[in-house]
Amino acid sequence: MDADLAMHLLAETLLTAAKVSAPILLSTLAVGLIISILQVVTQIQEMTLTFIPKLITVVVVFLFAGAWMIDIVVGFARHLIDIAAGI
Repeated sequence: MDADLAMHLLAETLLTAAKVSAPILLSTLAVGLIISILQVVTQIQEMTLTFIPKLITVVVVFLFAGAWMIDIVVGFARHLIDIAAGI
């Protein structure tokens, strides 16, 4: 394995990780921001109020995007196996 292949695989790995984690991270960020704004408006300063909505958001995102995430990861794993077979 030369350095170019290693750098290509590293970049592809990071891109795949970003693609797979983006729906969860962005949705929990949005929910956390909305809950924080509601806490400021209502002056409720309870830190545990954001946990349950974020948890529900993660479960819903997994239900809707879980198959897509698994498909991306499996495709990447197959790509890595094909590259490893060619070395």
